[in-house]
Amino acid sequence: MHRSRLSILLLDLPPEHHAAGAAFWAGATGRSAAPDAGDATWATLGSFADGWHVEIQRTGAGTPPRWHVDVETDDIPAEVARLEALGATRHRDMGSFWQLLDPAGLVFCVVGVQTGEEFERHAVTWP
Repeated sequence: MHRSRLSILLLDLPPEHHAAGAAFWAGATGRSAAPDAGDATWATLGSFADGWHVEIQRTGAGTPPRWHVDVETDDIPAEVARLEALGATRHRDMGSFWQLLDPAGLVFCVVGVQTGEEFERHAVTWP
C-alpha cells in the first residue's frame, strides 16, 4: 500500500514572463509571491484549501508558460506504476522524481512527500 495526493499547482514561467506572471497571480489571489531564500527560481503564493499549494517556478528560456501539478507520494515507483495503469506515460526521469504525461499530453510530476502534515491529513491510501 502507498499514499498520494494532488498537492501543488505550479505556474511554470520562462524568464521573459516570470515577473509579470508572478505579479499577476499574487494580485489575483491576494497573496504575496514569497521568494524561496534558498532557490531564486522559486516563489510561493502559499497554502489554499485542504493544503493545496500554489508555487511559481522560473523555468529556462524557451519553455512555454504553463501550469502543471505535482502528485506527492510516499512511494514514487508505486505511484508512477498506478498512474501508468490509468494511461499516463513516463516523460523524463528527473533523478529524485518523475515527469509524466497524462493521456492528453499534459505534463505533471510525481514527487516525494513535500507538505508533511497536510500530506498526512489529505492523502489517499491505495492498495
